[in-house]
Amino acid sequence: MWSTEHSVETTAAPETIWKLWTDVGDWPRWNADLERAELTGAFAPGSEITMFPREDDPIELIIAEADEPERFVDQADLGPVVVRTAHRVERLGPDRSRIVYRMEITGPEADTLGPQIGPGITADFPDVLAKLAAVAEDR
Repeated sequence: MWSTEHSVETTAAPETIWKLWTDVGDWPRWNADLERAELTGAFAPGSEITMFPREDDPIELIIAEADEPERFVDQADLGPVVVRTAHRVERLGPDRSRIVYRMEITGPEADTLGPQIGPGITADFPDVLAKLAAVAEDR
């Protein structure tokens, strides 16, 4: 298995972060790498998200878990590996929350492919989290 985690603190409430996460069509507002994103169905386990990066092929994800307003997990089955990203927000106090993105790459080729693809996939996590927090704080 390969894994990494990034986090940022914010004054935004978990409910505000959740609203931004569930508005999949608006993800490019806080994720600069995306041209657009689409949700098929409700924001619930089993629904599909298609992300359209600006300079790459579309990425198909399945919502594996959704626990409003604290957490959702998406996953991509890439054959020899499964890429799971847990997105969670923790209330730290009345005016503070922590947003955490944790990626885990598992499967028979995870020890080989994880270190090859994981850093590239997660390289933008610090920027994405910072922008997500900024957008949430402006609401």
